Amino acid sequence: MKPAGRPAPPVAWRVGPESDRPLPARPGTPGLDRNTARRLGQGRRAPEARLDLHGMTSDAAHGALTRFVMESAALGRRCVLVVTGKGRCPQSGGRGEGVLRRDAPRWLGVAPLAAEVVGVFEAHARHGGGGALYVYLRRRR
Repeated sequence: MKPAGRPAPPVAWRVGPESDRPLPARPGTPGLDRNTARRLGQGRRAPEARLDLHGMTSDAAHGALTRFVMESAALGRRCVLVVTGKGRCPQSGGRGEGVLRRDAPRWLGVAPLAAEVVGVFEAHARHGGGGALYVYLRRRR
């Protein structure tokens, strides 16, 4: 935990031009060294743990995500995978922006999770693509 009175460092985001959805990590991404960003972007950095939020309500998912990230940070994990799914929208033929897909990146960018998170990036296709997020956590010292 950060001492009281000190703000959490900002979370690195690679945001798309038309939404606040995180983009894949690329070299030059703030908060990541070049090799880590490249390995994440290519799907060669295996997540150390995984949380699947499918079928959860927004409140249940928020609580599960908070517990998962805090526990992962306490265990010294650096890269975890959060599966949100892509969501369904009956008006667009079953494709669209799901509530968890939209809200999970926002939850990761505010307290208390922001103090533990270096960056949030869209997962590579082998780890879930647009329906999953890599959450890169701060190193414990």
